[in-house]
Amino acid sequence: MRIDMVTIFPEMFSGPFGDSITKRAVDNGILDIHFTNFRDFAEDKHHHVDDSPFGGGAGMVLKPEPMYKAVRDVLARTEEYAANRRVLIMDPSGPTFNQAKAKELAGYDQLVFICGHYEGFDARIYKLADEAISIGDFVLTGGELPAMVITDAVSRMLPGVLGHEDSAPTDSFYEGLLEFPQYTRPREFEGMEVPEVLLNGDHAKIRQWRREQSLLVTKKYRPDLLDKAPLTDKDRQFLAEYQD
Repeated sequence: MRIDMVTIFPEMFSGPFGDSITKRAVDNGILDIHFTNFRDFAEDKHHHVDDSPFGGGAGMVLKPEPMYKAVRDVLARTEEYAANRRVLIMDPSGPTFNQAKAKELAGYDQLVFICGHYEGFDARIYKLADEAISIGDFVLTGGELPAMVITDAVSRMLPGVLGHEDSAPTDSFYEGLLEFPQYTRPREFEGMEVPEVLLNGDHAKIRQWRREQSLLVTKKYRPDLLDKAPLTDKDRQFLAEYQD
């Protein structure tokens, strides 16, 4: 998958993308990440990318000309991805990003992230994007951090990125539920013991226990997720019996 970040702060990405799983994905050729500084496309000698808003008000608004030139340049240089790419603008007005969206975006060959800054975008910039995405009901200084979060979540869905093929499907939210409790050595720590079912080698019982624990954790911490999760009749029966 090719990732293009359109940003005036490409250096912000060096830390998160220079370590851990994302770095390994790049090193292994699974991710191909590029940065385009839209300041390079500013039209005046001082390379201004923002200006004061019409009608007055605080802050500065990103100008349309540099952004249009930058995004169009990216699209023109990556024409081979045109049939299966998505242009995303990071904006709090968009729907909230979730695991289902991560799986959907993982199906594209190219993602182009438009990262704003300052007070916001000139409204005409939104026409460049296929959709807006938010990572929550709060405001950040710019779109770089949301773009990093989304890239991290999407990359986990790509084959070969994680060390084990079962890692992603057991993540919280992958199937609409929170993850079951995990344990490792030692078997006993300060009086707390690993559940016996995980030690007996019966994989069918382990799968059942993990599913039931996932249901209980979700019911305790995020009961709203149960309304949308793809529950089986056995799941519903277990929850009903637990409630009783």
